[in-house]
Amino acid sequence: MYAIVEIQGQQFKAEANKFLYVHYLGEAAKEGSTVEFDRVLLAEADGAVKVGAPTVDGAKVVCEVLENLVKGDKVIVFKKKRRKGYRRKNGHRQCFSKVLVKEVVA
Repeated sequence: MYAIVEIQGQQFKAEANKFLYVHYLGEAAKEGSTVEFDRVLLAEADGAVKVGAPTVDGAKVVCEVLENLVKGDKVIVFKKKRRKGYRRKNGHRQCFSKVLVKEVVA
């Protein structure tokens, strides 16, 4: 059983007992707490697929927050214009939250 769920504007494939790295959920989601995502776009159970228009009614994904703040890999942004002496180097690390999918209710 799996579901395609929209979490903060991104779509994820959620299966039971799998980890997801979603965009930072904020201070409201404490470590060890449970969060529910109800924007389920597609749900599959025993070969039967339900497609929502736009969401599946009554479906939700229950997750447990394992780590609220996880930093991603560093991305280097380097800008240069040749023969002009212009160089700019900037780094960025995106913040994520690590969640464990407890169950998919469809």
